[in-house]
Amino acid sequence: MKEPPEMQRLEALLRSSALVAGGFMGSDPRSFFEVIDADLAELRRLGYTNDQLAQRMQQITKLAIPGLGTWVRIDESKEARVQEAKGSLVCPWPHPGQYAKRITTVRDTVSGKSVRWSDLNTHLTGQHGFFGGKGSMFRVEPREVVRTIFHV
Repeated sequence: MKEPPEMQRLEALLRSSALVAGGFMGSDPRSFFEVIDADLAELRRLGYTNDQLAQRMQQITKLAIPGLGTWVRIDESKEARVQEAKGSLVCPWPHPGQYAKRITTVRDTVSGKSVRWSDLNTHLTGQHGFFGGKGSMFRVEPREVVRTIFHV
């Protein structure tokens, strides 16, 4: 079955470097539909929805912003920091939306593991179920982020 032209354009944009270095799909050969389906299935296996995950990501970012780039305690085993740059990023999906160039890093102080995401990642996760393709610079691995930001 052939994809509609708007989905073909979105696929091409996600694979290009027009909006983000290396593209949103990285080296992943799968279609973005396949990437979304696989990642949402992984989240379901872990017992979470993309909306729950995005809400927690937003909550952590909001808690870390007042630290102005320094580590802020999130709970007994996690800390986070936010780093910001001037400008904004736009969502590749065809709707209006600009997101601050802000990176949130969360680390587990017990295991030492860390994950990071941008404000755009949070939007893409919550609204589109998209975590990025394998090999993308800003891919958010569902299993890793869930294990780091929730008490799993």
